[in-house]
Amino acid sequence: MNNITTRLNSLDVFRGLTVALMIIVNNPGDWGAIYAPLEHAEWHGCTPTDLVFPFFLFIVGVSISFAFSTVQNNPEKHPDAIQKLVIRALKLFSLGLFLNFYSKLDFGLESNFWPRLLICLAFTILMLGDWPQKMQLKIVVGFLIISSILLFFGIGKFGTARILGVLQRISIVYLITSLLFLKTKTQTQIIIFASILIGYWAIMTLIPVPSIGFANLEKGTNLASWLDNQILGNHNWVSAKTWDPEGILSTFPAICTGLAGLFAGQWIQSNQKNKLMGLFVVGAVATIWGLVWNEVFPINKALWTSSYVLYVGGLASIVFGFLYWLIDIKKIPQGFYLFFLVYGVNAMTVFFGSGLIPRLLNDIKINELGAKQWLYEHLILPRFQEKINASLAAALIFSFIWFLILWIMWRKKIIIKV
Repeated sequence: MNNITTRLNSLDVFRGLTVALMIIVNNPGDWGAIYAPLEHAEWHGCTPTDLVFPFFLFIVGVSISFAFSTVQNNPEKHPDAIQKLVIRALKLFSLGLFLNFYSKLDFGLESNFWPRLLICLAFTILMLGDWPQKMQLKIVVGFLIISSILLFFGIGKFGTARILGVLQRISIVYLITSLLFLKTKTQTQIIIFASILIGYWAIMTLIPVPSIGFANLEKGTNLASWLDNQILGNHNWVSAKTWDPEGILSTFPAICTGLAGLFAGQWIQSNQKNKLMGLFVVGAVATIWGLVWNEVFPINKALWTSSYVLYVGGLASIVFGFLYWLIDIKKIPQGFYLFFLVYGVNAMTVFFGSGLIPRLLNDIKINELGAKQWLYEHLILPRFQEKINASLAAALIFSFIWFLILWIMWRKKIIIKV
């Protein structure tokens, strides 16, 4: 745990806004009753929900430009910085992998709640504890070695556990983007950015898919899906089985989303005039360019298409610029953005905790219902005429409970860092 130091409030608010929306999107009372903007696009297209993940990766990129700005031009400091960022990336990957493992922890008991709870507590203390750097490295490497044995030897139910996921993709984007920032110049980063986007478009639209016979962008039959199936096999996303929305090939353009944030962060810290105008203009151009490219390479979150990278990256640049102007330049009173600020300061706490706590609640059975579902059906649903409103209310209540927890942490000046 670390004390809060000087931070860019607009970036924390942007991060908090993104995470708070994620909490609402991921925790409806009833998955069968959701307002359309709070659902992902069925395949091609983009809803407000489809902005959450790329906005977070954009923010990761901006954060990297601030975190390593003093280290970038000091090569002698690179080894220590690289060790720290590698440890952090491995820990992020491990947190996501552990969430995938949770349902596979089966002890053959009538209820797995208590042993799972104890394992969760031990894992959280080990991963998030303020250990010496060498100890952190030993802990995370040890966990990944044990995980690999469980996964690839198919021990128990782990033979079908998913490997990739949201936190895993964040870890990969964070690692690659950080290394590029430390070891390459901006011009090289721009070339890599453009090369990945153009190369990904060519790969996905020109290379025939084995066993299918032609290049396509359809669900389950595109080249990215084929690659996930070949490499990940039983360790794909459980709902699709043969492909993963955070799959292997689509991770490359996701790195470009991190790079887009890196460019924005470097621009904000530069000595250029009209920095805000630059964010707005580049954001608008990228958004329009993404819409134009959409005509031949559709905007698609699951495939993380190049048009999607430009479209959401442009929107993220505009939102970041607006928040920077409003909060860090105009200095509006903190009360107007406090809700999102406390979310943003401890984003990883709520990111991991909001994934773990519902899993634990589902293991507490009340009349054969998981505790979370029982609370929804008995305390929330009866108070609404429309099920869709009750479902939204459950998500909002969950987000407010998290706000109270995070507000207490913020008041005590505590940040839990991965």
